[in-house]
Amino acid sequence: MVLYFSGTGNSKYIAKQIAEAIRENTVDLNMKIKENDTSPLQTGRDVIIVTPTYAWRIPKIVSEWIDKTKFIDGKRIWFVMNCGSEIGNAAKYNRELSEQKKLQYMGTARILMPENYIAMFDAPKAEEARKIVAKAEPDIEKVIAYIRNGKEFCLPRNKLYDRFMSGPVNPIFYKFFVKANAFQVNDSCIGCGQCVKKCPLNNIHLEQERPVRGEKCTHCMACICYCPTEAIEYGKKSVGKPRYHFEAL
Repeated sequence: MVLYFSGTGNSKYIAKQIAEAIRENTVDLNMKIKENDTSPLQTGRDVIIVTPTYAWRIPKIVSEWIDKTKFIDGKRIWFVMNCGSEIGNAAKYNRELSEQKKLQYMGTARILMPENYIAMFDAPKAEEARKIVAKAEPDIEKVIAYIRNGKEFCLPRNKLYDRFMSGPVNPIFYKFFVKANAFQVNDSCIGCGQCVKKCPLNNIHLEQERPVRGEKCTHCMACICYCPTEAIEYGKKSVGKPRYHFEAL
């Protein structure tokens, strides 16, 4: 079974490619998390987790969901992480999570995809994003081949820098940077509710057709990148930056 969490569509695309190639079902973890559904899941022997990279690890809300959910008949687990540049030493924490679940850890693979974290970086324009996706296709095929043949992924890079970023930096990043209060809505908002629908933490609701946020946020960028009128800004950091989501390519 292929389970995916996706902020702006990269992980969903990769997951669908893998699932089609190995003839497995997919599970949308955004909806599972949104519905607070941690009921036991009939995964079958092989579990493939596809996620973006948040602060050099898989998203905290995904690891928490995995920890709480029983995988019935699960034996082996692969992690496929997409990112704009690096995954750090995420493999260490994926291995630990696998051991907690009593699943055979089959490795962590990195796939470079278009950047979406416009709270800090620039997202590519559509033409550049399409080129990045095209370059990623051979890596997706390699991942599929490893899974299809029941092989472990090759070991990812594991330098001091990687260990530092996934280790002490990750919790610091969440504590000081992953907040909801910097998001603002301007007068171009049409009250469509797209941001409410996309938020995996149910952190947004409409009041008088205007989005209102709570304090929970995972910085998936779905609200800001799917807004049809670009009415959402992340303070001044996102002003003038292209919005990215995979379906727009």
